Amino acid sequence: MPDGGAPLPDDGGPGARPAGTLVGVLGGVGPLATVLFMERVVRLTDAERDQDHVDMVVLQHATVPDRTAFVLGRSADDPGPVLAADARRLAGLGADFLVLPCNTAHVFAGAVAAATSAPLLTAVDAAVSAVCDAWTGRFSGSRPEAVGLLATEGTIESGVYLDAFSAHGVKALVPDVAGQAAVTSLIYDGVKAGRGGDLTALAGVVADLRSRGAGAIVLGCTELSVAAEATPPDRLPGVVLVDTLDELARATVLRAGRRLRGAG
Repeated sequence: MPDGGAPLPDDGGPGARPAGTLVGVLGGVGPLATVLFMERVVRLTDAERDQDHVDMVVLQHATVPDRTAFVLGRSADDPGPVLAADARRLAGLGADFLVLPCNTAHVFAGAVAAATSAPLLTAVDAAVSAVCDAWTGRFSGSRPEAVGLLATEGTIESGVYLDAFSAHGVKALVPDVAGQAAVTSLIYDGVKAGRGGDLTALAGVVADLRSRGAGAIVLGCTELSVAAEATPPDRLPGVVLVDTLDELARATVLRAGRRLRGAG
């Protein structure tokens, strides 16, 4: 039972929730992206009443050490044990599977997997599947042979997306040094700092990736998903965006046994 709160209802007894899947959200990395993830799960679920929605228990743990700083050797504070402990807390609350609305944190997926038997649904797998397995009917044009990856330096350095796309025969292109600096600034100086910002700031970076052969742009950081929400629809004309937070939310709804709104 959470400290100072009522126990989560079990599958029996008066007032209990119906038998179903409980999703554990390893949140707070970052905080606003976690809130946006939850909103998207709600909006994407084909529901006509409260009881049709996905059951979630969310741990908004904003003080998890910075993932990119550790990956790049700029900090000795290892997020892995913290995320593993959070996974055990969520599993202890009855979570049937876990989701992690942070791309860089997927570097530590092994630590999370080792901490509990509850499986981890990753944004990396969801995004790669959207491009490689479910492109038709979801996005315009044919499946791209190359995608542009906008992400933190930590995500790019880890190679999680580059390796995953490569395994499916898709090349992942990354920005040059100046372009990556612009991406990092939007993530850290804009969204994480509470100053906002939208993808218009990355128009030049996107144009460069497309000129190098990227048929789609992958938003490989959940803060960029927040920025995408604030981007006027006419600011990046003709650009196919694959939003990893959106793909994770879609995969979460389906894994929880619910239907996507508008699905046939």
